[in-house]
Amino acid sequence: MGIDFIPALNISGLNPNIKVSSRRFFPHFGQQLENDRFEGNLPERFTNPAVLNKLINSNPKITKILHENGIPLNINTKDLNNILNNHCKDVQNIVRGISENLPFSLKTKVDKKALNDAAYLHDIGKVLIPPQILNKNGKLNDYETKIMHKHSELGFEILKNTNLDKKTLDLIRNHHQNAKKSGYPFVSNDFRADLDLQILTMADKYSALTEKRPYKEAYSPQQALTIIYADVKDGKLHPFVFKALAGYVNTIGCETRQRA
Repeated sequence: MGIDFIPALNISGLNPNIKVSSRRFFPHFGQQLENDRFEGNLPERFTNPAVLNKLINSNPKITKILHENGIPLNINTKDLNNILNNHCKDVQNIVRGISENLPFSLKTKVDKKALNDAAYLHDIGKVLIPPQILNKNGKLNDYETKIMHKHSELGFEILKNTNLDKKTLDLIRNHHQNAKKSGYPFVSNDFRADLDLQILTMADKYSALTEKRPYKEAYSPQQALTIIYADVKDGKLHPFVFKALAGYVNTIGCETRQRA
């Protein structure tokens, strides 16, 4: 089986150092310069509470979405930090694992920077989801599900006026979409779930399934892979991406058994 089957499943386009003579007035100036250079390229730069507050309040579209859906404007950094430090970092690791286990012909087409940034920031919109919905100990009702589904669009709106590239922003907005366009938020007919998006989507779902959440226990790796494979059979996700995920999971399992 060659690479020709890829379009059928909508993976298309796999196509100075400043020296100051006296440091008595600016004792930390040089250090701050280095920190700024380093931090200026990290996705974490957008998750500082002061930065988040500025980004949210400077975009009227966010207020409109919240008002239309009856969501109070409450910036919930406590829960967001928990999500970032656990789920999002886990998704970053899984994204790297999937990418490294792809066939070489696909591996070279992965946008590593965009994927890494989107993996960390994909749930930033949950900073505006009410805690009682985010942490509900039970199944969400229809209204609560509708609110929860707004997090990807809100994440996009929070970050769209930053210096993040379009690729990363699209990954954040569409990380709950799929090749059949049956996810959320709404996409146009010309939408294509490309390779990077399918890697992110699969990594996000695997991480969520294998985590303990207020409403469920953690699934085993095998249970999670079985659930995700149903999406592959349904044409929502590409089999090569799934095979790469399974390869990564198997590698992690082998390492764990060896350490034990």
